[in-house]
Amino acid sequence: MEISAIDQARATEFASGTTYLNTSASGLLPRRALEAVRTLAEECAAGVRGGPGSFDAVDAARAGFARIAGVAPARVAVGGSVAAHVGLVAASLPPGAEVLAPTGEFSSVVSPFAVRGDLRMRYVPLTELADAVRPGTALVAFSAAQSADGRVADLDAVRTAAAAHGARTMLDASQSAGWLPLDAGAYDYTVTGGYKFLMGPRGTSFLTVTEEAQETLPSLYAGWVAAEDRWNSTYGPVEKLAPDARRFDEPVAFLAYHGAEKALDLLAEVGVDAVYAHATGLAARFREGLASAGHEAVPGTSAIVAVPGLGGREPDLAAAGVLVSARAGNLRAAFHLYNTAAEVDRALDVLSG
Repeated sequence: MEISAIDQARATEFASGTTYLNTSASGLLPRRALEAVRTLAEECAAGVRGGPGSFDAVDAARAGFARIAGVAPARVAVGGSVAAHVGLVAASLPPGAEVLAPTGEFSSVVSPFAVRGDLRMRYVPLTELADAVRPGTALVAFSAAQSADGRVADLDAVRTAAAAHGARTMLDASQSAGWLPLDAGAYDYTVTGGYKFLMGPRGTSFLTVTEEAQETLPSLYAGWVAAEDRWNSTYGPVEKLAPDARRFDEPVAFLAYHGAEKALDLLAEVGVDAVYAHATGLAARFREGLASAGHEAVPGTSAIVAVPGLGGREPDLAAAGVLVSARAGNLRAAFHLYNTAAEVDRALDVLSG
């Protein structure tokens, strides 16, 4: 019997000591990523390398994310957090510009706009987002999958509405990239934390920017790492920034990016389409089991399952070795390539106990 790429990855790359259904909070590190981080840390401790890490690994991670996002590496900037990437987009808007976002959107997606104080923030329910785009809307900022409950936005409808009214779009793919196919080129900007379904260490984050949007995005992090010629730009003002999205790079944590390079390689080997089928299948099994036990989950086909009002059971599950999250009153479970049907059934058994 042929072993699937997912089964192979699970057997060789992961060794969870729990029933881990908490990827929406933080993904498991593959062994290859852990080894890359360990190797770099040991080399830095021993003083056997000339610096704290390799830009080759950073650029390989950039290329790995670009492959998953369906864009060229020239459209990808790297950094340490979604909030910092969103801050760049916020800085590009003129005073008085309207930013439209879903009610209850994740803080990092909306706060950099809100704290400016001179932008018009407008919030509507996720299901009404496309219909709420209007003349004068400058930007629609939203997540592909909501952090609080896993609901997936009507991506086609929002893009169509934004295009009809000349609004730009900024998609947060932190809760979706890695299990939900991503077409980053369909949005002016995408922002993605790399430590959830992309399975990299915390401290990895990716920004994609179309060529048109690059013309108006400020280079706030114009250090030497954003220069066209990094190593000849280390003293004095940078004379020439990178000609593509790399000019928006932040200085990165090399340990995190050495790990992210390897994690993204693994995801490419397995394939996001295969992960989508596997993870959403497990989520459907969990929803069915919840319904049989009298618990109504948020409907949908997301790999993230939320049960309103059940967040208080999170400590009980944790005590039984089943790791999930409590968010906005919801019990939130997330399924990824390393999860199994047996783990779904284990979580259901604990909930019914």
